[in-house]
Amino acid sequence: MAMANNKTQCFTCNKEKITYPCEGCSKRFCLIHLTEHQQILNQELNHIINDYDQFKQTINEQKQNLQNHSLIEQIDEWERNSIEIIRQKAQDCRKSLIESSQTFINEIEMKFDDLSEQIKQIYNKNEFNEINLEYLTNQLIEITQELNNPLNIFIQQGSQPFISDISIILSKKPKWNKWKQDAITVAGGNGKGPELNQLNRPAEIFIDEKKNIFIADQDNHRIVEWKYDAKEGQIIAGGNGQGIRMDQLNCPTDMIVDQQTHSIIIADWKNRRVIQWLNQKQQILIENIHCYSLIMDKHGFLYVSDEKKNEVRRWKMGEYNNEGIVVAGGNGKGDQLNRLSFPGFIFVDEDQSVYVSDRDNHRVMKWRKDAREGIVVAGGNGQGANLNQLFFLEGVIVDHLGQIYVADLGNHRIMRWCEGKKEGEIVVGGNGEGNQSNQLNSPTGLSFDDEGNLYVADYRNHRIQKFGITL
Repeated sequence: MAMANNKTQCFTCNKEKITYPCEGCSKRFCLIHLTEHQQILNQELNHIINDYDQFKQTINEQKQNLQNHSLIEQIDEWERNSIEIIRQKAQDCRKSLIESSQTFINEIEMKFDDLSEQIKQIYNKNEFNEINLEYLTNQLIEITQELNNPLNIFIQQGSQPFISDISIILSKKPKWNKWKQDAITVAGGNGKGPELNQLNRPAEIFIDEKKNIFIADQDNHRIVEWKYDAKEGQIIAGGNGQGIRMDQLNCPTDMIVDQQTHSIIIADWKNRRVIQWLNQKQQILIENIHCYSLIMDKHGFLYVSDEKKNEVRRWKMGEYNNEGIVVAGGNGKGDQLNRLSFPGFIFVDEDQSVYVSDRDNHRVMKWRKDAREGIVVAGGNGQGANLNQLFFLEGVIVDHLGQIYVADLGNHRIMRWCEGKKEGEIVVGGNGEGNQSNQLNSPTGLSFDDEGNLYVADYRNHRIQKFGITL
């Protein structure tokens, strides 16, 4: 009589042996490898316990350091600024009240001195009667009442807030936007050329509230506007050939558009000038500057990157005849934190911090207002295609959550970085160099419309791509 064969294959050694099942993974192991499997599970459990212990320690540390929350410093600064504003206002009001009161009392005193003089003369001459006495009595009553009832002075409180209010907003975890990976072409895309339905290496873009697209059409030496859903653009600056005349441009790389005043401030790169077109009339604002990018903050300060001097300067509106103020770089070419190497596109946030695409250093630098050196907020790990690297970056913009979007030109992709993170993530592109709808070829400019759709200046594909936001 044959012995029953109850042997099966061990998952680890693949030999026919008497095996035992693991209830967790449902795999069967021989006795030796079942023991090893249990030991591995014990090790993983110990790792999990250790992670839980570390998390508990982190919670306890944060509970003990609530006063060190990063926002406490901002609240303290708001308190100091608000107190200073109130103190100064109170001081001004006190000064105004004292000055007006002093003037009032001086006038009363003069009237009293006049009456005293009249009394003295009447008394000395011994020429008084009931009429004189009644007059003097009434005059004294009048000035007494006037003194006791001063000018109609009162405190008026304005209906508008005197100091900017702050509050703590407890929001849910921010929702990171995502975009469709296949774009649609909204400008250009008809090959490289000078026709109105063509572009030639578009460098930077701006999208207005009506989704009209303004483009620095670099190698066509013009600024063009493509109306929403238009089949071709219209020239709003330049377009008169490459040249140095006032009505010509030479490889414009960036622009600021003010539709209310019909003003366009242009980084006329190869002409080394910042020029303004206002109702088709031209005015040079800044000369002899290798301007690559420019932006204006909410206070009206103009920032310009100079790719030869490796710096970013700031000018006050209307004061372009001076040298401006260096706000980033300015210490020569290099990769130290106080230097830049070919600063390209720039962005300025609400706090006047300047973000610079430090192109040849393959990193984005953030220079806080009045800082002597910057900090690396994206890249900075050498040239490459890993998620912690960039390769000749161009456009940079920062959203309201502080997320940094970078046109990673050499890697043909758009990256998103959160300040403090060691690596970024690809949001669109990254599918190799090409002209398909999910590909880019040396992207440069970036912009969002009011709905959050992402627009990319697809430089060597001579087109503007729109990546629709996914809700």
